[in-house]
Amino acid sequence: MPENACAVRPQAVTAGEPSPQTCIQVARQAAILAVTAADDAMTAVCHSRSGATGRLEAVMHAAHKEAVEAERHADRAEQYADDPRMPSGAPLYCARQAVDHAVRAQSAAGVETTAADLRAELERKLTAAERAEQESARRQQEAEQEAEQEAEERAATGMDRENRDRVARNLYLAQGHVAELGWTAGHVRVMAAAESGRLYWRGGRARQAARHGVWDGGRRISRERTQALFAARFLVAVCQDDGTRTLIPSPMGQVALELARLHPAGLHCTDREAYEARFAKVRRRHKRRDDQKAAARLLSPLDSSARKLYRRPVTLTEQHEQYERAEREAADRWEDEGGYCPAVKVPKAAATPAEQPSTPTRSWSSGKSAVQSTLW
Repeated sequence: MPENACAVRPQAVTAGEPSPQTCIQVARQAAILAVTAADDAMTAVCHSRSGATGRLEAVMHAAHKEAVEAERHADRAEQYADDPRMPSGAPLYCARQAVDHAVRAQSAAGVETTAADLRAELERKLTAAERAEQESARRQQEAEQEAEQEAEERAATGMDRENRDRVARNLYLAQGHVAELGWTAGHVRVMAAAESGRLYWRGGRARQAARHGVWDGGRRISRERTQALFAARFLVAVCQDDGTRTLIPSPMGQVALELARLHPAGLHCTDREAYEARFAKVRRRHKRRDDQKAAARLLSPLDSSARKLYRRPVTLTEQHEQYERAEREAADRWEDEGGYCPAVKVPKAAATPAEQPSTPTRSWSSGKSAVQSTLW
């Protein structure tokens, strides 16, 4: 069979076509009949008289050639049935070819062409029950494959399908917005220090405390990058009880940090390259050169569309922890309320406006004293 035969004649398995197992069985039976015919032709040569040997040898060679082709197609029917890359109609095509070669082998050997009866098995219409069974087996196989693939992806990523899709959408956002931030890897390190809750400002310098709550000493953090991130509202300062101002990411800053981590290729290699990129963005002919330089030293805020579209993915571990926490809270409320009383119907709670949080807000428009609007 030519290598591209199945590609030339692909056949989708329909309800009326035999199963791959039937195709394999028919192809193997056809190969057996072809080999038997070739053996009969060889036996005739061995018992022939010298005058008829030439004709019988030609018959033997013709039958042998057809038998070899029948066996080859039978082997390929088995291979193609196990190969998911092959068209679904490949085993049926091979089975038909095997039957045709078996018929020609029997005809060349001069025996009864019983292999022709095998064609009826390949052309037999399935009953309604057989079609339903075949469709059920196909759906079950697809479901098993999907479940296996989902299990592999969950093990590799630690997320379900919905949150993996979130990661893909967030990556698309990052590819379109990280370069516009004008950040370097140093800005990401400052934001990571703020995310840890240990970044604080004292004496005109930024430091990362060795331990949370100990606002003394620690590793120095870039003053210029910290000021730039604070001025662009990626960081917010919160006043502690002892007067120390700690720096934490604002909601916009947290989203920008997550996007920068997803697409580090969008970060600039050096501060000079970042400055030149920002300068090219703010460059205008009608503006003074000094004004353009001053604008280029400022970081641009994250685009509002990215802030609205970003959704933080949740891992399976986090989902499990949230579920356990909700169960504990529900059990605690149940106990606090006295449990179930069969004689009293619990009234349905009326809808009330959501209570405002008592903790200081971290928005830049807030006037609460806990949130600082300046560092210096």
